[in-house]
Amino acid sequence: VAYGLEREKLPKDVIAERVAEALATVGLEGMDKRKPSQLSGGQRQRVALARAMVKRPRVLLLDEPLAALDRKIREQMQVELKRLQHEVGITFVVVTHDQEEAMSMADRIAVLDRGRVEQIASPTELYERPASRFVADFIGSTNMFDGVVADDRALLVLPSGRTIAAPVGGIDPGTTVSFALRPEKVTVGGAVTDSTGGPSGDGPVSRFDGTVRDVHFYGGLSHTIVDVDGFDAPLVASSVGGSSNRRDDAVVVAWSADDMVPVRR
Repeated sequence: VAYGLEREKLPKDVIAERVAEALATVGLEGMDKRKPSQLSGGQRQRVALARAMVKRPRVLLLDEPLAALDRKIREQMQVELKRLQHEVGITFVVVTHDQEEAMSMADRIAVLDRGRVEQIASPTELYERPASRFVADFIGSTNMFDGVVADDRALLVLPSGRTIAAPVGGIDPGTTVSFALRPEKVTVGGAVTDSTGGPSGDGPVSRFDGTVRDVHFYGGLSHTIVDVDGFDAPLVASSVGGSSNRRDDAVVVAWSADDMVPVRR
């Protein structure tokens, strides 16, 4: 931790004071005499942070700082990094391919595709208002709809000929457009004739019969995969907790047009 300060030839008492301060900041006070082999993976990551912060930089670049850690330690370090960033007031530029890591740690995120910036926004805006297909696909799970604006400017005509309600007002009929729909905006009814428990949005509602292909349970969240005739890909709906749906169940999927977000193709 003292290496950078020693290279600057600072007085020993100054070095000792700043090293102790840096170690305390990352929660490693009292461990300054330990060898690397005596530290856990998470503690070694903290040493690296202390070594960088002790120099008091204005901007700190972290390139995949948590990639080598197991999930539990990684989640703990995400909290630590966020805390440190606010406590020391240094701008952190974090490079990561982990979406959850970026969403949980960042104030602003830049999504890059082949070296080009697709969108820069807050995590919430990036998730709820993706600017392009790439961002919508890359950040979280999403349902994509490609189609042509119908003559009445309220419907989107899919390649199969099926139509869905969409916020296409103001777009010329015949224009090819794309929309993203997040899984949590989709509701799944338990029977084909069921019309209850639909979307709560005020806009027009699309409702289709479908067949459950699979259900994926992620602990606090379930994804129900539904096949719908005329759709290019299965529809994904998410719900809190476990799902009562099972493979091959006949269901109704529904969502509000207000929840569909236009994206750049």
